[in-house]
Amino acid sequence: MPEALCEISGLGVNDLGDDILTATEPLVLRGLAASWPMVRATLADERGGDAYLRSHYRDATVGAMLGPPEAGGRFFYNADMSGFNFYPVHAKLTAVLDEIEAKRHHENPATVYVGSTTVETCLPGFREQNDIDLGGRDALASIWIGNRTRIAAHYDVPDNLAVVAAGRRRFTLFPPEQLKNLYIGPLDFTPAGQAVSLVDLLNPDFDKYPKFAEALAHARTAELGPGDAIFIPSMWWHHIEALDPFNVLVNYWWRQSPDYMDTPTSALMLAFLTMRDLPAAQRKAWQEIFRHYIFEADETTAAHIPEHARHVLAPLNDEAARVLRAQTLKKIHR
Repeated sequence: MPEALCEISGLGVNDLGDDILTATEPLVLRGLAASWPMVRATLADERGGDAYLRSHYRDATVGAMLGPPEAGGRFFYNADMSGFNFYPVHAKLTAVLDEIEAKRHHENPATVYVGSTTVETCLPGFREQNDIDLGGRDALASIWIGNRTRIAAHYDVPDNLAVVAAGRRRFTLFPPEQLKNLYIGPLDFTPAGQAVSLVDLLNPDFDKYPKFAEALAHARTAELGPGDAIFIPSMWWHHIEALDPFNVLVNYWWRQSPDYMDTPTSALMLAFLTMRDLPAAQRKAWQEIFRHYIFEADETTAAHIPEHARHVLAPLNDEAARVLRAQTLKKIHR
């Protein structure tokens, strides 16, 4: 069974230091955003969170996903994995809120979900009253709104600070090394942009996915309420359940790498094109090359080459990254 996540209490929105924001283990931060007006409105009245969002709305259209009641809130593939069990729509945020409100007391409602929408796009002024001091980090702030939903386990490349602003959410996290036990679906055909585990966490089929039992042995879980937050380090797999009829989450994404670096996902996709189907002996040779130049590179890797002649083996900067990117694209397209 999953173990409880490590928790810290007593911190406020201006109290986060690098020890937390660069952690390599997940942390629950109880009451971090308790001072947010959105959180106070949520706790004061059943519909307070809805009313607070509407007070900041400025006629924005948002993307939403609608799922049928029989999906049980789980956004996923259809039966034969030729498509998905939901359909996307674009609507005014107020129309989405109306739909959620109309289903508030349904026992098994259709699912309504606004995912990863930039806060400033649909709720101007929201962050002026509801924000977290991230020590100057250039973070993307997104909002997630819906009724009872289940998002399959996936990873994100950036670090992630997620704040529950309304409702309750249950987070189940898996360390990156559990990849082999999570039965990940297609990498380039996904429900929402990130590859997901095919295992239903609430009803795992251990006959079909026997290694998932080992993943569960390493899982960590926590239930968060309004004002609570969780720090999810880069590359940790996370499954998220929204447990109440009305749920709002605000999250912040940022990377610890320089802006000129591309996402490592690009390298993975290029590796499928260039290395995956090589003969075994050649793949092993390339594994050694990557170990030497990438995964175990240090100051000795190119020390035998004069500094002016190291080229790509020298430390990257913005200009060198542009040159390398242009050279790589030229080789791909020739």
